[in-house]
Amino acid sequence: MALFPPSPLVSTTWLAGQLARPGLVILDTSWYLPVTGRVGREEYRAGHIPGAVYFDLDQASDPDSALPHMLPTDAAFGSYAGGLGVSSGSDVVVYDGSGNNLSAARAWWMFRAYGHERVFLLDGGLVKWRAEGRAVEPGETTRPPAAFSARLDRSQVRDRSAVHDALSSGAAQLVDARSAGRYSAAEPEPREGLASGHMPGALNLPYTSLVNPDGTAVSLGELRDRMTAAGIRLDQSVIATCGSGVTACNLLLSLHRLGHDGTLYDGSWTEWATSRGPVAKGPDPGHLR
Repeated sequence: MALFPPSPLVSTTWLAGQLARPGLVILDTSWYLPVTGRVGREEYRAGHIPGAVYFDLDQASDPDSALPHMLPTDAAFGSYAGGLGVSSGSDVVVYDGSGNNLSAARAWWMFRAYGHERVFLLDGGLVKWRAEGRAVEPGETTRPPAAFSARLDRSQVRDRSAVHDALSSGAAQLVDARSAGRYSAAEPEPREGLASGHMPGALNLPYTSLVNPDGTAVSLGELRDRMTAAGIRLDQSVIATCGSGVTACNLLLSLHRLGHDGTLYDGSWTEWATSRGPVAKGPDPGHLR
């Protein structure tokens, strides 16, 4: 039986040879903003990697929070993951259908944050899988419920107060994974009524710049170059942010590939903007308007 590679990524070729592997759980984590007109579960039902179970990001989030995609309690995440058939001993592979890891990296990060390190992301996701002519199956796949023990490592998460302190003191770099247009306020936010712009002092590295045209992750050398160009210093702490804490996890995945583990601002821009935090506009990360 082949072992997992020493990387958070697995290739489509590797996964194709492991579909029948005992203890392996494949999760289709496809999720999209409503404004895109795409619905992850519907696309999953139309065709997914054989044996993959659907991981619903909204159901795996805190239902009692007014903010989107806030982390749930340990018991809630453990119950949800176990209900999908993931046990504490499972090997997990996650993917999505976006072509740029829109939501898969969030699922990867969540499992690790709740103490499950045996989780990997399919490099290139469903788009590359289909482009190679590999089999997909329609409908819903279910697995028998399993016992999954979850315990959130709070050191992996930052709240609004911690982010404000980091920006004020310079103790950590804040890196925004949203598009350059949303960051600079040249484009509107996809959530109605939410102001565009960024936290004063935040750097910008769009999550879409972390993948190649075929959806695979850029090389380590290219990744270092792109982070350097964005002003990110790998010898300093990094707090990742985005719209609601989803695409920011692509930054955390990329940092992990480079041996640098960052943390997540869970509330991200949605919390910051709705709580009337200071807003900067334009490409200059320090310029207030």
